[in-house]
This record gives sequence, C-alpha cells and structure tokens, in this order.
Amino acid sequence: MIKEIRDAKVVILTCPFEPPKPKTKHGIEIKTVEDYEKLQKMEADYFTDMIKKVKDSGANVVLCQWGFDDEANHLLYTNGLPAVRWVGGVEIELLAIATGARIVPRFEEITADKLGKAGLIKEMSFGTSNDRVILIQECENSKAITVLIRGGSKTICDEARRCLHDAICVVRNMVRNNMVVAGGGATELACSIAVAAEADKIKGVEQYAVRAFADALEEIPLTLAENSGYNPIEYVSSVRQQQITEGNSFIGVDANGNGTTNMFEQGIFESAASKKH
Repeated sequence: MIKEIRDAKVVILTCPFEPPKPKTKHGIEIKTVEDYEKLQKMEADYFTDMIKKVKDSGANVVLCQWGFDDEANHLLYTNGLPAVRWVGGVEIELLAIATGARIVPRFEEITADKLGKAGLIKEMSFGTSNDRVILIQECENSKAITVLIRGGSKTICDEARRCLHDAICVVRNMVRNNMVVAGGGATELACSIAVAAEADKIKGVEQYAVRAFADALEEIPLTLAENSGYNPIEYVSSVRQQQITEGNSFIGVDANGNGTTNMFEQGIFESAASKKH
C-alpha cells in the first residue's frame, strides 16, 4: 500500500473488515463449483460494498481496530485505499481526539462529517530489525507528540525513559503549581537551620528528636556536595555559615561549578509542590 499520504481524511472503524458472522451455530454444505463461486461472490460483494461506503464518504485512509484477511487487503490495495489494522483501543481514542474523527462502529454509519484530518501519515522503518512505526502528524486538535527512545541496550533505553518520565513529571507539577523554591540543597539547608534553632528552645529529650530531623535535612546538600567533588562537611558548613551571615536562603551547593553559590543567580529552582509534607 501507499506508505505516505498527505492531506489525509481518516475514517476510524471499530468494526471488522469482513462479512458478518451469524451469532448461532451454522453449517454450509457446498456440493458444486457453482455453489462455491456463489459463496465467493457473496463474500466479495460484502467487501466491495464496505470499500464503496468508505470511498463514498471521501476518506482516503482507514484505521481499523480489528484485522482483515488477505482478500480484504487485496481489495483495499486495488482500490487505492491505505488501511491500518489492529490499532489498539487506547490509540483509537487518542487518534479520534487528535484528528477530530468520530469513531464508527458500523459501515452503515460512515459519513463525511465523521472523518478526521491529518496533514501527513507515513510509515517509517528503522534499526537493523527493520521495525516499523506509523507517524500521524500535523493533526488539527492535538499538540501531543510521540517520543521514540532508542539505544544500544535495554538498560540504556530504560534509563532514558526514566529520565524523560522524571522531566515530564516536573513539567506537570509546574503546571499544577508554579511556585518554586531554590535548588542545590539551599531550601533543605535553610529548613535545617530553622529547625535546629527551634530545637534549642525545646526543653527535655524532645529537642534531640527535633535536632535529628534538622541533621536529616542536611543530608541532601551533603550528598550534592560529595557528588560534585567537594569535601562535603567542610563545604556545607561554609554554605550554612553564608546563609546565616547573609540571611539568604538562596545559597546552596554550586554543583555546576559556576563560581557562585546563589541559586537564584544560577537559575536553579525546584517545584514547591514537591517540598510539601
């Protein structure tokens, strides 16, 4: 079939491209060649009528949730009607939203107003295993994209997928709540200083539990400093002193080696939503 269609008019079907089957048990007895030819003609007429309904609606691409056999495939090809079979149920819904198409459950219901539109539909092959994907681009009602992750091994692909998922979650959180706090461990260190100051005001053994929580908050800047190649205890002690002296809670770990510990100047922030407890 054609591998690239521009200005596609898409019909989305959830009915199979095959003659209807009786709901009860049945049997067919064929005794002569004429009987076989008659049966074959009836089946071909079903296919021809289905394809005619699709073409009369103005559609030039068919997306079908179910499969179709070789005869239907041949008739689609000879009629110049590209088709995709076994499209998943979730993908069917997403394609309907993206292209503006109405999902059609029966061939009798196919009309021009139920068609969707796409600027380009094409098949792309890649890799040594000749894997193929079908790209549907330039849809009117969708700004969604598909990210294809490839790599030398499954481990690399899984790691890239995890990093991409984390990045998307950050964007999602920022859409929900666009409040930010300083990154680089600055916020955790500021909280640690505040909690330690409150611990000094508490009498009794409770102060030790509060002070332990303050120490736990320091683990994040300590880890960042160690991963950045600094002496963690000495570096975090220096950063803590800067925060106390200057009263600036934006001072954190200079993990990028930019020469400044002010996270506001470096443009390093974290979503405030992720800091809620």
